[in-house]
Amino acid sequence: MKLASLKQGRDGRLVVVSDDLAWYADAGHICATLQAALDDWAQVAPALELLAIDLRNEAIPRERFHEHDAAAPLPRAYQWVDGSAYVNHVALVRQARGAALPDSFWHDPLMYQGGSDGFLGARDAIPLADEEWGCDLEGEVVVVTGDVPLGATRAQALDAIRLVGLTNDVSLRNLIPAELAKGFGFLQSKPASAFSPVFVTPEALGDWWRDGKLHRRLLVEVNGAPFGRAEAGEDMTFDFGTLIAHAARTRALGAGTIVGSGTVSNRDAEGGPGRPVAEGGVGYSCLAELRTIETIRHGAAQTPYLGKGDTVRIWMEDDRHHPIFGTIEQTVG
Repeated sequence: MKLASLKQGRDGRLVVVSDDLAWYADAGHICATLQAALDDWAQVAPALELLAIDLRNEAIPRERFHEHDAAAPLPRAYQWVDGSAYVNHVALVRQARGAALPDSFWHDPLMYQGGSDGFLGARDAIPLADEEWGCDLEGEVVVVTGDVPLGATRAQALDAIRLVGLTNDVSLRNLIPAELAKGFGFLQSKPASAFSPVFVTPEALGDWWRDGKLHRRLLVEVNGAPFGRAEAGEDMTFDFGTLIAHAARTRALGAGTIVGSGTVSNRDAEGGPGRPVAEGGVGYSCLAELRTIETIRHGAAQTPYLGKGDTVRIWMEDDRHHPIFGTIEQTVG
């Protein structure tokens, strides 16, 4: 089942979307918003599944689904926490600045809590007031949970996953060092994130979703050129069950919590840093990683961060090369 929120008010209008993303059926008679559906998932989800079947069989009225009309599936959420499950990415960034990687990073996930009172739709512009802030994309996988109890086990955490999607977790890289130096975490350096037009139930993903990981390539383009082709199921040190359990160690998580994987990152086939797509590698899911490798190889970064007018595309394909979650396609404004 694929769910989306059309732009309407603060929380959008819940719709069920066809598997090919061509059509939608209004779900308002079942539940007005996705957050309301997550609050009462056990009762609402079966009715939404029946609506999805009727849509598939063309048994109900339907309308054309246009991704430009979609807000983020959760236009605002009670909680947005982002991990760093691909330790390869963290290791490369630290290597570039000559910092050692603590052993704890391999068994204790990094995670920050971001702003969740307003997200960007998949086709919304990335607002950027000052190019000197170092605007970067970050292609990630996300999950949305139901209620997660305090101290949840990994198994309980996995059972609580309701939906899966993608995000562009925008970062302002040049603001990060000064914020982290204060010892109190991100704030100004992490503006609003954008999410894929639709979120999908794990069951609908079939074998692509297993062991708390999404096993598909994350495709990224920058200014129309191939930039990333990383396999999201590989080199993921912490699966989503582990990430959710980590977040719930000292507090319960409310239904509608969004948990991010962090930047999807693969090592090269020989075990070294990944290579650009143009050199036969799988590329990168953020500019910072490429700039890090340029620094390691050449002594300085050569690729600039995003500027006004630059474009970013992030998506994932099925076996027929059709987008699974729709496409995040943004221009820096």
